[in-house]
Amino acid sequence: MSSAPILPEVGPAPPDPPAAGIRSRVTVPLRFADGYATAADVLTFDGLVDGREHLALVLGDRSRGVPLARLHSECLTGDVFGSQRCDCGPQLREAVERIALEGGYLLYLRQEGRGIGLYAKLDAYGLQDAGLDTYEANIALGYDADARDYTVAAQMLSAMGQRRVRLLSNNPDKAAQLEALGVEVVARVRTGVHLSPANGHYLATKAARGAHSLQL
Repeated sequence: MSSAPILPEVGPAPPDPPAAGIRSRVTVPLRFADGYATAADVLTFDGLVDGREHLALVLGDRSRGVPLARLHSECLTGDVFGSQRCDCGPQLREAVERIALEGGYLLYLRQEGRGIGLYAKLDAYGLQDAGLDTYEANIALGYDADARDYTVAAQMLSAMGQRRVRLLSNNPDKAAQLEALGVEVVARVRTGVHLSPANGHYLATKAARGAHSLQL
């Protein structure tokens, strides 16, 4: 298959997403496997357009300027089981600490496998083992290369009174979607490069085909 970059489709700007509201707020202590610990106010929401149970983790002091925000797509294999096929677990760990230091929000979005779901993601792993890259595998299964829609992220930020953020991400599509949805991205802040013996090809593919800002 071609290794041309996967670019988002260009079309008319979407309308402003409908308003969502904060449903509940509770403080949760967090501790990671390496011993790093902090606490987050975890928010749930009503009125999100996809009906899923997305969370916002409010971290640090948000009074010092434009908050740092991370849109983190759920990855059970990486976030929970420590899979090294991707860099999701280390990115989550990094994001929590950086946002706790600078003040802001981590939006934990239930968009497993770039939006295709857990079972389909595992099916895609099988195709990757047979030689396809991560984008090609999604397409071969009948999905978009990246099916994630960040409308709910814009709703969540708006519900929290945030229309301007510094976005912690290497992915230009996240910034483009937020801007189109009325959230001003005043700066894109790169994450670290979490390279392992198992994810080198995965990261290189994200850089080459997804235009992620990764210096490998």
